[in-house]
Amino acid sequence: MFAHFLSGGWKCHQLTPANLASRYEEPDDGLENEEFLPNEGGKKPIRFTDFEGKTSFGMSVFNLGNAIMGSGILGLAYAMANTGILLFWFLLTAVAALSSYSIHLLLKSSGIVGIRAYEQLGYRAFGNLGKIAAGTAITLQNIGAMSSYLYIVKSELPLVIQAFLKVEPNSDLWYLNGNYLVIMVSASIILPLALMKQLGEYNVIFKKFQIPCPFEEFSVNGTASHLSLNDSVHIHEYNNGVVHEDDDSHCTPRMFTINPQTAYTIPILAFAFVCHPEVLPIYTELRNPSKKKMQKVSNISILIMYTMYFLAALFGYLTFYGNVETELLHTYSRIDPYDTLILCVRVAVLTAVTLTVPIVLFPVRRAIQQMIFPTKSFSWLRHIAIALILLTFINMLVIFAPNILGIFGIIGATSAPCLIFIFPAVFYIRIVPKEDEPMNSLPKIMAACFAALGFSFMVMSLSFIIIDWTTGEGLAVGGH
Repeated sequence: MFAHFLSGGWKCHQLTPANLASRYEEPDDGLENEEFLPNEGGKKPIRFTDFEGKTSFGMSVFNLGNAIMGSGILGLAYAMANTGILLFWFLLTAVAALSSYSIHLLLKSSGIVGIRAYEQLGYRAFGNLGKIAAGTAITLQNIGAMSSYLYIVKSELPLVIQAFLKVEPNSDLWYLNGNYLVIMVSASIILPLALMKQLGEYNVIFKKFQIPCPFEEFSVNGTASHLSLNDSVHIHEYNNGVVHEDDDSHCTPRMFTINPQTAYTIPILAFAFVCHPEVLPIYTELRNPSKKKMQKVSNISILIMYTMYFLAALFGYLTFYGNVETELLHTYSRIDPYDTLILCVRVAVLTAVTLTVPIVLFPVRRAIQQMIFPTKSFSWLRHIAIALILLTFINMLVIFAPNILGIFGIIGATSAPCLIFIFPAVFYIRIVPKEDEPMNSLPKIMAACFAALGFSFMVMSLSFIIIDWTTGEGLAVGGH
């Protein structure tokens, strides 16, 4: 008996209507808020006490967990299939622990200067360059998140329509074309919501049933089903340079596996754990805030998501073994695209990701306006134009992306290491006074090593992914 967990609690970057309004609405004068700028003396008193937080400890844990949870969970089973259970567990544990340490660095830095926004922490550390670097990384991360959500719409919505209308698979009907559908959803649902002020939150969905292995793919043609299964075996059974043809070994869980697709594991895990731009706003909203209390909130949230991620990956992997696709939910269409339970999960996930895209668009638009138009007053024309340009760009990216693995890989290997490893460490080194902690002190040496580790992850992951693309493997796997 296998269980599979899917999340409808996608990366909700705006946690409450009050938080959304306070963080993303323009200041009264339409200019950058002066509380984020240093005074003439170069020092600034702590400002967390200027805002009285009213969020309880438990709700803060939920909010941060909600910020962590995202579409990256759908790629974890694929990552486990290409690393093995033990290696995946080790890497998942390492990324979770490092994420907790990076939050410690952020909280300590913010406590010194009294800043409650990730971009403004970068401004305080490195001036405009730091602010632009942080804003760019957050923008890329959120564009990646929106792209992954819309890719789910592109791949899953045709299957939902097919199931409702009882249309045969591989039909050439225009309304089963994912490219057309993602454009229609963006124009009719996402764009209007992106122009609103407040949006809501989502919950968790659970699904459980048993699938035999090797499973027999659903097809109106038995020959086509057999060929499809064989193709999948050849793609996923490449292990240590050997192609395995035995179906029995194909249905045996592996503890340790290395193959070309293993290179995507760390980027997928990093993509799945990014929540750091939301830590400081949640800290501000926390009732009776303190660094120790917020660190405890972070540790509990990361532990809960760590457990959920491991279970989701494990059950997804033990359900499909080497046949698991880059987007786990899409793998179920190979069993029975008309199954009622699978259809219900698809509808719930589609609803969640569709309504989350406008939420994620808010910080992207805010970051762009702060980087390009920092002194401009609010303009509806610019407000709408940025949303249109972003959605157009993301739709083009989703239409031409061969699979969701590329989105997880590139974003997880670029912006995610910056937000989790590099920026918190260099901000800490820059902000903490040398009088309190000189460069040869243990905390700053650890922070420097942490930044170097993040840079190493970035270089190695990008190198392996580019090599994988040049050999053609990455473009072939998981394409739909």
